Amino acid sequence: MSVDPGRYAAPVRRSGGEAEQQPVIVRCARRALAPDPLRVLLLHGLCSNGGVWDPFLPLADPRCELWTADLPWRGTGVHGWTGLPVETWADQAVAAVPGGPDVVIAHSFGTSAALTWLDRWSTGGADARGPSAVVLVSPLYRATAEEFDWNSLAYYVNNFDRILIEGMHMGPSRRLPEERRHTIAMKIRDLVSPYGWFQFFGTYLRMPQMRTERMTMPFLLVSGGEDMVAAPSDAEALAKSLPDASVHVLPRHGHFPMVTAVEEFADLTNTFLRTRLPGPPSGSPHLTMEHNR
Repeated sequence: MSVDPGRYAAPVRRSGGEAEQQPVIVRCARRALAPDPLRVLLLHGLCSNGGVWDPFLPLADPRCELWTADLPWRGTGVHGWTGLPVETWADQAVAAVPGGPDVVIAHSFGTSAALTWLDRWSTGGADARGPSAVVLVSPLYRATAEEFDWNSLAYYVNNFDRILIEGMHMGPSRRLPEERRHTIAMKIRDLVSPYGWFQFFGTYLRMPQMRTERMTMPFLLVSGGEDMVAAPSDAEALAKSLPDASVHVLPRHGHFPMVTAVEEFADLTNTFLRTRLPGPPSGSPHLTMEHNR
């Protein structure tokens, strides 16, 4: 979960000057600086947008072609986005990358969207191919239903405004007085509405159902040691459930390690990709789910 009201206050514009209202908008943020690129799709968290990845873009490995998605839970949300499961929107982002992504990198609520998409993808036929590697930043995951109790629900309800305020420290709004940030956070909370919050928490509740044993590609999980949204224990539990995963907890960092520790995050990600995907992409077809658009 993340928020940057300084980024979403002004609508993104088309060349004709009309505000874009499509639920999913995917753009190439950086072309690769090497032949045979790795196509990388970046997914953001709740109340954020693709701009949250801006600090990472210039530091990514030169062979990475970077695609950012503005998903329907950006800002205060595109009207009606909660009517469909999050994996539907993730699939639309995947389908918008020409040839499909070789790597998916996701943050916070975006990790939930990625995992639920991967869960549905894993039921595909023998010829289906998903991403070759996945990087999840501040993932939200619990292995069993028993780990969710009433205290879990109360924590995320009662601290929603604090979570939003933390996200505001990552963008231009960090320069505002604390009282002003709190006022804005409360307005954002009300605009997101219980529907947006329930979609976030409802997706979190689905994590024990994920068939992670089918997700055989290598995973890199990065967590902040002081994350108040997605505890490092979530990343560690997810790593145990995956066939091939490594975890890196960055001490003294919170929910946005790809911003607050961007050089360390970039080094971890680049090393992971160079080690686990040393050659050029195979060029074999990528899978996208069929659904009504």
